Amino acid sequence: MNENLKQQLEQLRQVLEHHNYRYYVLDDPEITDAEYDRLLRELIAIENQHPEWITPDSPSQRVGAPPLQVFASMQHTLPMLSLDNSLDEAEMREFNQRTRRLLDTTEEIEYLCEVKLDGLAVELIYEKGLLTIGATRGDGIYGEEITRNLKTIASIPLRLRTTAAAIPERLEVRGEAIMPLREFRRLNQSRLEEGEPPFANPRNAAAGSLRQLDSTITAGRRLDFYPYGIGVCSAPLPQTHNQLLQWFAILGFKTNPLAKICTGIEAVIAYHRDMMEQRDTLGYEIDGIVVKVNDLAKQERMGIRSRSPRWAIAYKFPAREEITRVENIIAQVGRTGVLTPVAVLDPVRIGGVTVSRSTLHNQDEVDRLDVRIGDWVVIQRAGDVIPKIVRVIRERRDGSEIPYILPDRCPACGSHTIQSPGEVAWRCVNLSCPAQLKERILHFASKGGMDIEGMGEKLIDQLVEKGVVQSIADLFFLEKNQLIELERMADKSAEKLLAAIAASRQRPLDRLLFALGIRFVGEHISRVLVDAMGNLDSIMQSSVEELLAIHEIGPQVADSVVTFFAQAENRQLIVRLKAGGVQFQSMEKKRGDKLAGKTFVVTGTLAHYSRQEIEQRIEELGGRAAASVSRKTDYVIVGENPGSKAEKARELGVPILSEEDLLNMIGEQRSGN
Repeated sequence: MNENLKQQLEQLRQVLEHHNYRYYVLDDPEITDAEYDRLLRELIAIENQHPEWITPDSPSQRVGAPPLQVFASMQHTLPMLSLDNSLDEAEMREFNQRTRRLLDTTEEIEYLCEVKLDGLAVELIYEKGLLTIGATRGDGIYGEEITRNLKTIASIPLRLRTTAAAIPERLEVRGEAIMPLREFRRLNQSRLEEGEPPFANPRNAAAGSLRQLDSTITAGRRLDFYPYGIGVCSAPLPQTHNQLLQWFAILGFKTNPLAKICTGIEAVIAYHRDMMEQRDTLGYEIDGIVVKVNDLAKQERMGIRSRSPRWAIAYKFPAREEITRVENIIAQVGRTGVLTPVAVLDPVRIGGVTVSRSTLHNQDEVDRLDVRIGDWVVIQRAGDVIPKIVRVIRERRDGSEIPYILPDRCPACGSHTIQSPGEVAWRCVNLSCPAQLKERILHFASKGGMDIEGMGEKLIDQLVEKGVVQSIADLFFLEKNQLIELERMADKSAEKLLAAIAASRQRPLDRLLFALGIRFVGEHISRVLVDAMGNLDSIMQSSVEELLAIHEIGPQVADSVVTFFAQAENRQLIVRLKAGGVQFQSMEKKRGDKLAGKTFVVTGTLAHYSRQEIEQRIEELGGRAAASVSRKTDYVIVGENPGSKAEKARELGVPILSEEDLLNMIGEQRSGN
């Protein structure tokens, strides 16, 4: 019986993947949506009955999974490079001449041209044909691991479509996740009906959808994906970039039909003009074209700069501009307390999008533009995405325009704003400021902070929006009857949360100090301050000079700490935290002497310890864990995927140890992983 059911399950998976490929990749469906949904429900019913039969490549995995608390960071095997930009024909001809010089040829270069999709760059890692990991580009070196969310995109194959012999052991596919315009309009209409603000553009909508901790939300957003390049591949590659795209199609990916081989730069410029004419007829946003040397061997010869390849360039479309009037300028408070001036505009349509606001970034930018309330201004969607004031039309002034200066009090809570030395930004440092409260609570309750299990984003939203929590300290005065009135909060859940809050009262002082979210005070600096001062009262009462006397504390940190505790609102918060039973004394540590007088820096991923654990162990044995490498560093401990600190150690001649070397040094050998 079970064997027959399992065969039925396998047949359903094959049928669903076939129809999924026909619909989302070939755009040639063979069955109706209703029939597809019926088959999918049948599959999910069997998997619910036998969860042990669920596989990572099952079509059911596209519907989303239970929410995550946070995304993990992932290092790309090879950096995901950005592209240099060109804005006109002259710059493209310069690129072509540079390419010819690098390749030492007078012949016309064969380029592969593609439309520049306006979405989010991601990487997909396949092992033996199975999608195992997906991540955002991030900073090009590290991205966020968003596998669950990427699996919900129907045009991304969960398993590659080809024979086993042809599938590489490892294949890293890079491409663009986008939101089609039809879906963008549907999503914004839905958000407006629910009283939520619409997304500004499809790019933001795609990025926001892929960074949802709840992948069922992503699954409902109907994103699309087009591959454009490759990272590591364990199999031999084709000879050209165009053949690479054709190979992607064989593997089951949806490739963009507008890609075209252009011989010579004049053909590239003609392609650019053609795409600019077609852009408004496409079902997705593009903001230019990408031009690549087609021959992969020539790409290899040309090489890369630190952040961009020499063999490719983005040829952007001209930015779209309109003229409108500044009705007002307001101060907007961000999640870190920074006040940002925002121009409220007479709504104007630019490139099919209605623009009614434009950030002015900071007071320096307001002054540089000399933009005033009542001014007529030129608005540009830079890169076809971000609305930006590029120029004030001073000829239209009639004398009624009003200059703007950021307020000296926070518009959200009324606290005095401060500007740190050497900084442009003004910020509100009141921890209980309602504009910052949700993000501050999330940081306060995080693993590295007070580690309050169950204090997730959705719960925090409810606590703040219902007025139950108006400051971080209110967490320690919550009662069961307040919690059980919240959505999805039963008796047991409330009791569990209260127990987690009670446990957090005894966290070490350095964790509390980090949890307060003082600017420039991370986990390491928190430990340095607590080790030097011993208790919070001493830290609160310290002067800049006293803090600067502590090793590793510089002017930036010292000024930030003094400024933070000078705020009356923050001092009142500390009083409330004490009243709530939070531990404020440093836990006395027994310190050994095996590493006395030695300074260590840790970089990379270790097998037996987390970074925080190994640094604590070093300090327990009398050593000092530093954040950066200098000539005073005695040893650098290097794990897997080390950063620039290892290179710095080599440059300075600082001894490098493995984790095993350190364990041998302190007599704590371990076996296994």
